[in-house]
Amino acid sequence: MTYKVFLHHAGTVALLLAAGTAAAHGPNDGGFVAPPSDQVAAPFDVIHARIATEGNVAVFHMGVTGTAGSLTPAPTGAVGGSDAYAYVWPTTIDPYEVGFERGAGILALAATSHPDFDDTPLFDENNDGDFANDGGVWHSHWVVLGPDDTCGPGALKVLDVPEGAKPRLPKTWPGLPILLDSPGWQPDIHTDTVEIRVPFDDIAVIEDAAFDGVTAGLRVNQNLHAPFFCVVDVFDIGSGDLSLPGRVNQ
Repeated sequence: MTYKVFLHHAGTVALLLAAGTAAAHGPNDGGFVAPPSDQVAAPFDVIHARIATEGNVAVFHMGVTGTAGSLTPAPTGAVGGSDAYAYVWPTTIDPYEVGFERGAGILALAATSHPDFDDTPLFDENNDGDFANDGGVWHSHWVVLGPDDTCGPGALKVLDVPEGAKPRLPKTWPGLPILLDSPGWQPDIHTDTVEIRVPFDDIAVIEDAAFDGVTAGLRVNQNLHAPFFCVVDVFDIGSGDLSLPGRVNQ
């Protein structure tokens, strides 16, 4: 499946935010299940996605047919033109709830790896004492997505912060000119699953959310100018059509 298929369904923000069909349930697991595909690399072949709450913590879960996290981008030696791989949960949560402007775009949680740059300056994921050399280690982000044809016809990007603009941003924003947060929640990648545990001050903000499970590739613009970070490939979409069938705790 190419990213154009994804963008055909995701190019319109309203479609991505629309409520989906009723969720199908995996055995005792909740969330929704998806059929495996021999057209998708197994580490990115989504077969299950779920968000469940435990007290004030939301547990974002994705299951794949292969070994999760075993494929990472090849280093290029430069930030411009470099790639990122991601496990992504697009949601209907208002970006305001995690520190961005109200209604800023499509809020998604992502586990990402990108060896050519580090965008978690507050955290030392590989525990070597250097806070700026571990972008290739799987880590988490909130991202705010929106359409931009500069990335390709109907394509999505991580929304840019225009020069001179001062939008509302989370306290752990890493300083890049995009709507991205680096909160430091370490993904738990185990065999064929990826999980991220996310605390909320008010868990009610997520309890009515809809979501999907997506695996994707992104690329930094070669000249580092807007658009800075484009979705350039989609490996798999759990729902098949980005209908956001998932419901929290269902």
